[in-house]
Amino acid sequence: MATGNLGGFLVLILAVSICHAAASVFHPISDSHRSAAAELFAPVDGSFGSLEEAYEALRSFEVLGINKKSDIRTATCQSVVEKLRSSSSAPKDLFYALKVNGILECEVTNEVFEGIASRLKTNVNGASSLLELYYSIGSLVLIKDQSPEVDVLLADAGGIFHSIKSLSQSDGRWRFSSDNPEASTYAAGLALEALSGVIVLESSEVDQSKIGTLKSDILKLFDSIEKYDDGTIYFDEKVVDLREHQSPLSTTASVIRGLTAFATVTSGNIKIPGDKILGLAKFFLGIGIPGNAKDFFNQIDSLAVSIPLVLSLPATVLSLTKKDLLQVKVNTVLGSSAPPLTVKLVKAFSSGSKAASKIASQELKFDKESGSHFLDVLPESIDIGSYTFVFEVVLHDSEEENVYATGGSTQVQIFITGVIKIENAEIAVLDSDIGSIETQKKLNLAGGSTVSLSANHLQKLRLSFQLTTPSGHAFKPHQDFLGLVEKFFYLSGSYDIQLTVGDAVMENSFLRAIGQIDLDLPEAPEKASRPPSPAVDPYSKYGPKAEITHIFRVPEKRPSQELSLVFLGLVLLPLIGFFIGLLRLGVNLKNFPTSAVPATFGILFHVGIAAVLLLYVLFWLKLDLFTTLKTLGLLGAFLLFVGHRILSHLASSSSKLKSA
Repeated sequence: MATGNLGGFLVLILAVSICHAAASVFHPISDSHRSAAAELFAPVDGSFGSLEEAYEALRSFEVLGINKKSDIRTATCQSVVEKLRSSSSAPKDLFYALKVNGILECEVTNEVFEGIASRLKTNVNGASSLLELYYSIGSLVLIKDQSPEVDVLLADAGGIFHSIKSLSQSDGRWRFSSDNPEASTYAAGLALEALSGVIVLESSEVDQSKIGTLKSDILKLFDSIEKYDDGTIYFDEKVVDLREHQSPLSTTASVIRGLTAFATVTSGNIKIPGDKILGLAKFFLGIGIPGNAKDFFNQIDSLAVSIPLVLSLPATVLSLTKKDLLQVKVNTVLGSSAPPLTVKLVKAFSSGSKAASKIASQELKFDKESGSHFLDVLPESIDIGSYTFVFEVVLHDSEEENVYATGGSTQVQIFITGVIKIENAEIAVLDSDIGSIETQKKLNLAGGSTVSLSANHLQKLRLSFQLTTPSGHAFKPHQDFLGLVEKFFYLSGSYDIQLTVGDAVMENSFLRAIGQIDLDLPEAPEKASRPPSPAVDPYSKYGPKAEITHIFRVPEKRPSQELSLVFLGLVLLPLIGFFIGLLRLGVNLKNFPTSAVPATFGILFHVGIAAVLLLYVLFWLKLDLFTTLKTLGLLGAFLLFVGHRILSHLASSSSKLKSA
């Protein structure tokens, strides 16, 4: 088939990354991608979970230049041969088995290929969904590449082309089947790959008018593309109820593979606007390192459709004071070395200005050791500030322009910084009526000295100083001016004065205290704004509360200790009289039980009564009411038990004596 059309589309991901409209610098794939690939595609016992995962790993390794075929060849080839020989293998399994076989070159005979081809052609004629057609046609194309002797041509290529084309929609999207009304951008990429396969497998010429109509549908697909503010564009699914949602990266990669395959097998160019081609390049190159294996494969596989050259700068901030070198590196998008070339600095102009270039066109020198192009000395016309440098890449061998694409020119924003010299700093208090200087003092902004001033609301405060760049030109940083009286809310007093001087390109920006000023301000007008309330921390309500201190009543005056002791003696007199009365009455213990068990209960009963009396004493001295009641309950139960036993014994003894 024709290949001259590749110039129209295979620049999709290519050196538009250094296109003349580029305002950003993209960095090529680096060793970080290779390390990530080794982690994301780690086989278990020499094999992967499926042949689809195996193909994604092998394809990524192949593009990145990682040789791991020997590590997984044995186990993976065994799975490939089993799938290809099995008569029950689904078209999807056959598709990925053939994909893996194309990389590992497993031992598969022509007889196996012929059997698969016969089944696949039957599947194509009876397929009812886009996925069946995609896997079946793709497998036949792979068989044609791996075993050219096998007959894989389609007898009714035109009819199959029409069957696939009938699933297309007016906006460039496609349906997965005629029964499913929902259209998908991801399906558009699959359909284009399938149609490309039909053209490869045709045994009769496909109607060129159909191909022309299809090219118009492709351009419509770009009308619904998503876009960021920086010009990055990508394809995304607009259908939310698909069986398997596809990410923007997966969807965009599907479209890219489909468009690339279709452009390879058809004649004529696909005229896609240059800004959209650049936007797709930005999308893939701006992703970084994806976090999962599927997205990683989609990124690497999409970037491998061509060999774009990427111009990058190790540093876009250069110091005039330190005399930094302007360095530029040119690599392929996959991080490999570029062919012999020259980098030219075409022009440079101040950012935001379309004035004439500040430098003449010149070639950058090349350092073989670092592999970078550099400009050792910046022109004298370049002072500190923000500039846009314009570079061009020129290949030494013109024949390599068919392999590598350099695009046009690349615009890169570069900041030139330096140490600013501060001179003639002074602060003065002026009479606002005639502007005469009442007080003026020099400032040493490089040192730590401070000044003291006083002023009222009728006077003005003037602070002046000169800033000079390393090239000797005047420098104007960003400045803010505030009205003092209103900002101070008419509150007189002493205020600190701080000076802040800073800019994005000023290396010695500073915030410095320069002194104090005593302000004598008038009373605030009636309608003047009041000072704002201090900010309240919303989390303060969860902090510790202030301690609550209880103030008790002052205790009453107590009697003297001697009077208290006399009162205690009077309280104990009745007890002494009680014991004397017992002796006078002749109390005896004749009725106390003499048997061991009743005597024990009698002793325990009296001990319990003594314990209750002791509890009363403790309650008076230190126990609280609740502790006392709890203990009294236990003692009461004990007394009830032993008292019942001893009283029962005494009642029984008394009845025996009466009956006797």
